[in-house]
Amino acid sequence: MIRTVFRSDDLPPGERLARFEDFLDGTSHPMRVTTADPARFRATVRVLDLGPVSVVHLTCSPAVVWRTERLIRRADPELCSVLFPHRGALRVAQAHREAALTGRDFALCDSSRPFRVLVSGPGTPALIQARAPRALLPAPVRRTDHLLGRRLPGREGLGALLTQFLTDVTAAPAPYSGSDVSRLSSVALDLLATVLAHHADDDGAARDGAARTRDGAAQTQDGPRELLPRIEAFIAEHLADPELSPGTVAAAHHISVRYLHRLFQLRDTTVTELIRRLRLERARRDLADPRLRDLPVHRVAARWGFAEHSAFTRAFRTAYGVPPRDYRRRAGRVPADSSGGPPCLPVPPVPLGG
Repeated sequence: MIRTVFRSDDLPPGERLARFEDFLDGTSHPMRVTTADPARFRATVRVLDLGPVSVVHLTCSPAVVWRTERLIRRADPELCSVLFPHRGALRVAQAHREAALTGRDFALCDSSRPFRVLVSGPGTPALIQARAPRALLPAPVRRTDHLLGRRLPGREGLGALLTQFLTDVTAAPAPYSGSDVSRLSSVALDLLATVLAHHADDDGAARDGAARTRDGAAQTQDGPRELLPRIEAFIAEHLADPELSPGTVAAAHHISVRYLHRLFQLRDTTVTELIRRLRLERARRDLADPRLRDLPVHRVAARWGFAEHSAFTRAFRTAYGVPPRDYRRRAGRVPADSSGGPPCLPVPPVPLGG
């Protein structure tokens, strides 16, 4: 029978995000989470154990969940999983690719590599994930790197069989007997292996298919002037991801890192500098926002992609002349503006160098 292992509604609103972070940190493959509205965050996690296969139904406020190299070194059960939206939409990024998922389309994730999942949509989005030890899958489908971060069809064919099965087993209200669990486990594992084998055998899925120019840039109709705004919008949307880097930005736009750096010469800055400047500005606004005064400084830093609190403190002090805690205390003595937003403090521009 499916069981609820986390329910934020049982907790005070101010503790929900922190307790959910603790829950994710205590799983067999630890993860992190950030959300744009910590004060209103809600999440419910239900799990159906089918022997070696587990099926997870997660309902949560829009958020980003990710797993880093450091977390992988700490604990890695070597799981292979598929996930798809039950309500709302998902963006799944892994292996320098990103899949936008709606409906029953699904993506493959490997617990041994960093990944990021953006949960979004109106109301309270939900996703379904099935995971199994990689060692239990047939040898031909254990190495499916070319499928990571790709959108795989789940509304027809074999994919539809898998997503419909996972949706049905998580919705069943009655408990399963021991023999039911054993049979369902075999079905889940066979379906997962069959679907992955189908896509692994597809030579077209094994290649990104983007034709590369001599310097590694994808052949596209867009010139630098058209591409740069899209790249800058992508960076602004993914600031919370601690893995955001020139490499991930270039891969998401099918260009080489070398070409990406050449593009940013038009802006008289670098990709790394832009990421750092925007992250610091978002963190500064949060620290000045009275609605977020109970959110610890280290969580503000993590919310905008700063994996190391000490590095955030140094960068913030260099940019604004004071440590983040002092900035927050000063902001608390300045009345909010008439629009109800965070107070406006005189702030020097964030330096692009150093």
